[in-house]
Amino acid sequence: MASSAIASSSTAFINKKDVGLSAFSPQPSFSVLSARKRIPKKIVSVMTPQQTERKPATTGSVKTGMTMTEKILAKNSDKPEVSPGDNVWVNVDVLMTHDVCGPGSIGIFKKEFGQNAKVWDREKLVIIPDHYIFTADERANRNVDILRDFCTEQNIKYFYDIKDLGNFRANPDYKGVCHVALAQEGHCRPGEVLLGTDSHTCTAGAFGQFATGIGNTDAGFVLGTGKILLKVPPTLRFVMDGEMPDYLLAKDLILQIIGEISVAGATYKAMEFVGTTVESLTMEERMTLCNMVVEAGGKNGVIPADKTTYDYLEGRTSVPYEPVYSDEGARYLKEYRFDVSKLEPLVAKPHSPDNRALARECKDVKIDRVYIGSCTGGKTEDFMAAAKVFLASGKKVKVPTFLVPATQKVWMDVYSLPVPGSGGKTCSQIFEEAGCDTPASPSCGACLGGPKDTYARMNEAQVCVSTTNRNFPGRMGHKEGQIYLASPYTAAASALTGYVTDPREFLQ
Repeated sequence: MASSAIASSSTAFINKKDVGLSAFSPQPSFSVLSARKRIPKKIVSVMTPQQTERKPATTGSVKTGMTMTEKILAKNSDKPEVSPGDNVWVNVDVLMTHDVCGPGSIGIFKKEFGQNAKVWDREKLVIIPDHYIFTADERANRNVDILRDFCTEQNIKYFYDIKDLGNFRANPDYKGVCHVALAQEGHCRPGEVLLGTDSHTCTAGAFGQFATGIGNTDAGFVLGTGKILLKVPPTLRFVMDGEMPDYLLAKDLILQIIGEISVAGATYKAMEFVGTTVESLTMEERMTLCNMVVEAGGKNGVIPADKTTYDYLEGRTSVPYEPVYSDEGARYLKEYRFDVSKLEPLVAKPHSPDNRALARECKDVKIDRVYIGSCTGGKTEDFMAAAKVFLASGKKVKVPTFLVPATQKVWMDVYSLPVPGSGGKTCSQIFEEAGCDTPASPSCGACLGGPKDTYARMNEAQVCVSTTNRNFPGRMGHKEGQIYLASPYTAAASALTGYVTDPREFLQ
């Protein structure tokens, strides 16, 4: 059961078991109690007596162990070390914006730096229209026009444009969801700082980099200077060990964590994921894990880079990068441990991502639809997982099931890659046999709601099982809609029954 997962915490800043005055001093120190006995007056400062004289050439500076997040921010602020709470000017490696926030950021940039100002680096700015694309809404379409004009004016190297809305395949530059496209196009690299005008920019932390969302004002400043003032966050460490059951996906893991610490449990904190389970995850699954740290209030999520990371990046980027890793003596605000082998499939009930429940506990919840897509659940492996459930069942869906690939590449994978164990069938073939809707044009789709003509938008109060990341009132379009967040496994199983369903019903 999920409740049987091991969750423990410990504070590394001040530990009651430490007898010394400093929890970070490598040398033994006398106790506070004995100090009080010898010095009855108020203690202004206490210094450990120097044991032996050391020459300046061999002394060096005293350094404290740092976490990955601290190391990256120290490196990009040209400092030997930083500590949680420090305010530092950080050099930005990549800034991403899209059609929703891009026009506002551009407006601020021009207002503050001048109508003829140039961006700090045309090759470090990535502009990806993805949110409100396939719509007749004039204001939404105008947003993309503003991006296009700006990119032409500034000669921006990485602008993934779309002009033909009737056939997305006629646009070779168009990608789709920014967070997935950033990874696929090689813009996510270990050790770097990546900022984006979207809260789920934290997805890129899966590559061992500092990635976080910023507002339009900050983005306007970065456009002109390439710098941002950041407060160094403390780090929460999540150790996930144990063999991943066949019926679980990374979505279940992050729902477990958010349910454990709440939507405010990581407010302005880094969330670092380690352990044998995390090491076994593919890059796309790691992206899912980091994608939803912001749902816990996290500033960023991060996973140490390893062979899986390097293999994914091979052929995607020629930019040199330098991975960093947390020091052995790094300071963590708190540590949580989970035995993943004991977890069960989960959902987040309306209206909060931390309203955690076991999928099997919600089997009486009748649903109206299923949505599989978004930066969280619209990657190639997400559709492979859904197809696996449909294939195992051999049944047809009981409710409308909407499929929205995140990017053009994912869309092509859905139509071309054979599903393991299917005898060569692709996801699209399995979806068609199961009675799902035809996979839609790649974009953010109905996740944020969007204009009324957005594909799969909820324009009436309905109950939906969705692979998206938020289930607040109004998400996906209707303020009275009921959204159950779930993994692609659970979403597919629910589509087959018309009720919230534990995927083990079909996978075992």
